[in-house]
This record gives sequence, C-alpha cells and structure tokens, in this order.
Amino acid sequence: MEKLQFKVSINAPVAKIYDFMLGINRKSTYEQWTSLFNPTSSYEGSWNRGNKILFVGVDEKGEKGGMVSRIAENIPNKFVSIQHYGLLKADKEITEGPEVEKWANGFENYTFKENNGNTTVTVDLDIVEEFLSYMNETYPKALDKLKEICEK
Repeated sequence: MEKLQFKVSINAPVAKIYDFMLGINRKSTYEQWTSLFNPTSSYEGSWNRGNKILFVGVDEKGEKGGMVSRIAENIPNKFVSIQHYGLLKADKEITEGPEVEKWANGFENYTFKENNGNTTVTVDLDIVEEFLSYMNETYPKALDKLKEICEK
C-alpha cells in the first residue's frame, strides 16, 4: 500500500471545519465535498470511536457500494482516524478475500490544526496502487470543495 498526504488551509475555525467535513450537524456538508469522489457519496453509521461506518455511493449500475470501516480514533477538532477493513458491493459487506486484502487495515487520517482562525487540514491516506492517480487527482479537488463550503 502507498501513502499519500494532502493539505488544505481553510480560513475558518477548526470546529466548523470538523463539523462540515464529517457532516456532524448536517450530513449534507459531508456529501457536498465528497461528491467529487462519487456524486451520490454518503455515509451510514456514526463517527464515534470504535463504531462501524459505511462510506457509500451508487455506481453506474445503480448498485450501492463503498467501504466498510471503523472509527479507530476521534478527538473532536483535532484528529480522526478511519480504518478501512472491507468493501460494500451491491449492498453486501465483504470483509475477506483477495480484493479486500489489498485494502485491509488501510487508514485515512484527518488532522486539524487551527492558528488564528485559519485551519490546516491534513489528510494521510493509505491507498492501493491502482487508485493512486485517481486519488492524487480527486482528493485535492474534494478538499478545495470543503474549503469553499467552510469559507461561505
């Protein structure tokens, strides 16, 4: 697995960015910035430490799919760690097998640092090689979208 890092500086308080990024008060804020990955992107579950969470979207065949994950850590306004451990295909959770093994124990971590009302969000991502170019192209655009909605 490869490691990627993305950063964005947002002119807004950390509490607002944390809320909007995770969709804590309104899931629609999460769905807005993640729509760059999939227009139907959403999640099912909660961001509480230890909880299972599904990152879902509908594919071109109209089937629901995505990632089966666990919140490894959530320190509000500071750090969120998501551990991906399975895939969702056609609404079925798959947590073992060769396709899952590529992703197993991959992490997606968000670190928030505020300085005088300006917040830097750092995303550290474990990614399989076949998705490297996609993530390198798409993640910065998604973070720009997050910046746009947080600075409104």
